[in-house]
Amino acid sequence: MKEYNYKIKGAPYNVKINSVEENIAKVEVNGIEFEVELEKPVAAPKPVVRAVAAPVKTIEPPKEAQEAVEAGVLAVRAPLPGTINDILVTVGQTVKAGDTLVVLEAMKMENNIDAERGGKILEIKVNKGSTVMEGSILVTIG
Repeated sequence: MKEYNYKIKGAPYNVKINSVEENIAKVEVNGIEFEVELEKPVAAPKPVVRAVAAPVKTIEPPKEAQEAVEAGVLAVRAPLPGTINDILVTVGQTVKAGDTLVVLEAMKMENNIDAERGGKILEIKVNKGSTVMEGSILVTIG
């Protein structure tokens, strides 16, 4: 309900708008009720939407993603969960930066997992066909 105070030719008017439905307004002028027909229907007010922050749940990475490696050893990790389709290196093999180490299938796409730097393959932590989580260590390079 809205209320307005007016003066017309010095006379005070207290106008209360009690309700508006389509083009009919129910108003009260100085205590006297009227139904007023409007020329155009009044658009319904837009609802006010307030965003409420949802609680954030912290998800711990899988144990294999928390696994530590020795200083100077590079742990090549899975960038997303998936299945190991192929392992293209062997323990003891020397690789260069950019060499493909593992082929990971995720979301029906094959992803080449490449060496970030050169070095010797110290350990292969996965097998062909195994499922890995994001952050899982695939290969270590020393």
